[in-house]
Amino acid sequence: MPRTLLRAASAVLLTLTVLNIPTAHADEAAPVAATALNVPTGKATALNIPTAHAGEAATVAVTVNARAALASVPETGVGTNHAIWDSRLGTDETADLLKDAGTKVLRYPGGSYSDIYHWADHTAPGGYVAPDTDFDTFMRGVRRTGAQPMVTANYGTGTAAEAAAWVRHANVTKGYGVKYWEIGNENYGNGHYGAVWEADDHPDKSPAEYARHVVAYSDAMKAVDPTIKIGAVLTTPANWPDGIVADGDAGTWNDVVLSTAGSKIDFVILHWYPGAFDKAAHVPDMIHLTRQQIARHVGAGSERIGIAMTEFNTGSNSGGTTTQPGALAAADAYSTLLANGVFTVDWWNVHNGIGNVTQVEGHTDYGDFGLLSSGVCTSDGSVCEPSANTPFAPYYALQMVSRFARPGDRFVRAATGEAKVTAHAVRRPNGDLAVLLINTSSGTSYPVTIGYSGFSPASGAPTVLTHTNGATSITTSTAGSATGQTLPPLSLTTIVLRPASAQTGLPGTPGQPVASAVTDRAATVSWPAAPTGVRPIAKYEVHRQNGAVSEQIGETTGTSLTVGNLKPGTRYTVNVIARDSGGGVSSPSAPLTFTTGTPASSSCSVRLTKQSDWASGYVGAIDITNNGAPVNGWTLNFGWPNTWQSLGSGWGAVWTQNGQDVKVVNEPGNGSLPTGTTATIGFVGNYSGPNTLPAVFTLNGTVCTTR
Repeated sequence: MPRTLLRAASAVLLTLTVLNIPTAHADEAAPVAATALNVPTGKATALNIPTAHAGEAATVAVTVNARAALASVPETGVGTNHAIWDSRLGTDETADLLKDAGTKVLRYPGGSYSDIYHWADHTAPGGYVAPDTDFDTFMRGVRRTGAQPMVTANYGTGTAAEAAAWVRHANVTKGYGVKYWEIGNENYGNGHYGAVWEADDHPDKSPAEYARHVVAYSDAMKAVDPTIKIGAVLTTPANWPDGIVADGDAGTWNDVVLSTAGSKIDFVILHWYPGAFDKAAHVPDMIHLTRQQIARHVGAGSERIGIAMTEFNTGSNSGGTTTQPGALAAADAYSTLLANGVFTVDWWNVHNGIGNVTQVEGHTDYGDFGLLSSGVCTSDGSVCEPSANTPFAPYYALQMVSRFARPGDRFVRAATGEAKVTAHAVRRPNGDLAVLLINTSSGTSYPVTIGYSGFSPASGAPTVLTHTNGATSITTSTAGSATGQTLPPLSLTTIVLRPASAQTGLPGTPGQPVASAVTDRAATVSWPAAPTGVRPIAKYEVHRQNGAVSEQIGETTGTSLTVGNLKPGTRYTVNVIARDSGGGVSSPSAPLTFTTGTPASSSCSVRLTKQSDWASGYVGAIDITNNGAPVNGWTLNFGWPNTWQSLGSGWGAVWTQNGQDVKVVNEPGNGSLPTGTTATIGFVGNYSGPNTLPAVFTLNGTVCTTR
């Protein structure tokens, strides 16, 4: 059912807000679609007044570490959503604009419409279907764009047989070679957790029923074409209903779906509508927690399962969806998601329709979640969007990302010393380096000085790509230097750098490292040998990423190294570098991330369990067991992993929080812990981002075993 129905009652909206349910995204465009996206544009629009530049601020230090490698840029990285209610879906003009933006994935048939759409007769009972939006027309546009399709099979009102027939039509009859197939869209929104926006005709709306059908769909569809990839819908960490266990379920949506269908799928599907412009910092933990869930339920070989962000939009109806703040947030989020290994990020959507009209940073924001204008007006006709297919600011963000991070590039670490300035960087296969700098300040131009590790830039002015507030294109110039640029307010700036000298004959890149024998203090890192260059390889170095700085934590002449002196309960990301007998250095390996544990035995042990969760907070219970000598008076210490976590309340002891550190002291008269006894305490934990649980606890200064 189209999510626009959620607007029917303010009480429902209030409830959804409290529960942290996205209420303004994927499928809200259906009423606009009924106008065939062809409303005249004769009404006046707001003046295009550029934001004034303030005086220069203090110089910002930017660090780029070419030896701290992250994920490589996939062919499918930059994507967007199409929808069958968009009459411009199949036009050449739309396809050409998407091609110019660097779009490599086009998703179809459109959010929640996927669960009411029947491809064979091109109908969506209860919804609007625009002319010339059938699957074959969509595929013609995909090919003109030079993209890959992402098709969502109908789970809500469809069958496995219907989906298999679609695969047959697409890949056997037509030879389209559609690789990626999702099973349903946001199916947790079927009422099982209270809120309803997704059509679901199954009497049983539980995650267990969805998982059983994913298995059936996968078997039927792969029987037609074994080469396709099947994706299952998951909840996104810290986004409703993530963490919630409904009555009768064996676990959360993700736990149940992955435990049943994990062996039958090739990727998982996340949707993210952060509703604010400063949430990219959530991404590493978001992806880390998703990976943990996959590994826990799928086991060995779970790394084969990819993560796709098939719906994403930065803004909200309060403003910023079509103006520069949304563009800056989009570029930051796309880059961060891809750097953390997401294989596609798909903007919602190509055309959407006018929403809440506001003024943002000197420009009219139309509250439209589309990349391109629909050319429509408000219901009273007082405000109209620009002419149809006019790019909004986020269009240029996707265009900038596609020019900055090209398929085959590899992200490397970059950081800045100013909260208003964000940096990303990629190393190209030919040795070039590209740096994306984002200035989110509305009134300050920031001069930046850029320092490089593992890369020596050529002298002279580099190529600079720039998009500023209100601009209708990305400009290209030769300006500044490799180490110095000035960033206009509200701007995206990419600098492309050549190395100072071409180095040949260097060692090849070491293979993907793996970790084994991970304890609280040590881990063994192993990797496939690097191809030799003109000189033999003398040694391998293992470097830990510490922000945008690398620190060498060991070296060896072999292809395995046991690293010691690690901290318990700590996440480490490392790269391996080969060095030859003449001092020549290879490119860094792909990253390896592992987390140390806690002592196998200790004088104390702690078990943390979640008693309940409501997607923004939870009730936790901590069991403290004394395995050593009797204790009379105890203090338990632990830290929240992230700044968006906090203590709501606690019981069974005296709880205090200072920054991210939590201290728990026994209540008066309740400090005795004889050998072998357990004390149980409880708390309410709040979170507004991915909820990584505390991993390390100390009792009276001793690190406990976490069970």
